[in-house]
Amino acid sequence: MTSEPPSGKRPTGPPSGPLSGQGSEPGSYGSAHRPTEPGRPAAPPPGGSGGGYGPSGPSGPSGPGQPPGRPSGGRGGNGGGRPPWWRSAPRVALVAGALVTAIALGIFFARPGGGGGEVFLQAASAEGPDPYSKSTAKQSDTGGAKPPDPPADGGRNPSFSGSTQGLYGGTQNVASCDVEKQIRYLTENQDKGRAWAQAAGIEQNRIPEYLRGLTPVQLRYDTRVTNHGYRDGAATSRQDVLQAGTAVLVDDRGVPRVRCACGNPLKEPVAIKGDVKPKGQAWPSYQEKKSVVVQRSTTIINIFWIYDPRTGEWIKRHRGDSTGANDVPAPPPGGGASPGTSSGYGSDTPSSDESAPAPGSSPPTGGTTDGPGGPPSEGPAY
Repeated sequence: MTSEPPSGKRPTGPPSGPLSGQGSEPGSYGSAHRPTEPGRPAAPPPGGSGGGYGPSGPSGPSGPGQPPGRPSGGRGGNGGGRPPWWRSAPRVALVAGALVTAIALGIFFARPGGGGGEVFLQAASAEGPDPYSKSTAKQSDTGGAKPPDPPADGGRNPSFSGSTQGLYGGTQNVASCDVEKQIRYLTENQDKGRAWAQAAGIEQNRIPEYLRGLTPVQLRYDTRVTNHGYRDGAATSRQDVLQAGTAVLVDDRGVPRVRCACGNPLKEPVAIKGDVKPKGQAWPSYQEKKSVVVQRSTTIINIFWIYDPRTGEWIKRHRGDSTGANDVPAPPPGGGASPGTSSGYGSDTPSSDESAPAPGSSPPTGGTTDGPGGPPSEGPAY
């Protein structure tokens, strides 16, 4: 049994000091300020879970001294649960790894040729997307004959020098493009002319001179190029395969520089790593591995040897002859064999009276052949 303390020492009023709770609720006095009667166990500190206090204790949902709304159970400011995810080293490492992988994949597929690339198919007479002008082509057909097959090249697109005899076709005294009309289109529209000159790599005021220095011919092979178009006031760029029979203007190294059906400037193709993904309507004779690449000749070409597939005749066309008025018949090079055989095209190096070495010229970086029927040397894969 416990004995009552002397009446003289019994508290006569509320304890001194601030109250810890709302006096209108049971247990509103905090245990730290409640006097302990002899023989009676002291209340646990606020937030404790023992001694019948807490959610199931006698004083209600929060127990004695528990501020309303505060989580019980003695846990910290986050309720005593697991730490935030950003404080978990394994989870941070997992998220960081996923971000690194996503960035790496984005860079891989955004780089030129990464994971393969698209190549757009352009039929000979089609204007195509993003044209600079209306068509100035006079001839845009295959001449009614199937284009010859280029030699097998170990999985690569065959590469020919621009001076290869028989690489291009045409008709005697007939130009495949109207150069003067192309000049008018580009000089009448200053915005297009400015973008065209920038894509071609020349000064805008040199457009007439530049175009008159090119030679109109027709492609005899499906040919890979970089095609620069015009859309929304700015130049565009894409990789194309131009169908055999397409009318083009070539420069003094034999490289296609203008596609006449749309007026777009052309440049050498960009090598694609991985699978080539053709886009557009394919023509019956199209085969991706048979598309050729024209390499810049190491010599300036003064006379182009072109072949007319409709008549089987050979023609000599002078560089920069925009009308074909000075064309002359020529004997078949290489012993008179027809195009498509190894002897039918002669050498890719014209005779001395037909070309002159360019000052400071250097060999092309890619492989070329001894002619469309000759064995190709090593070069970049396209």
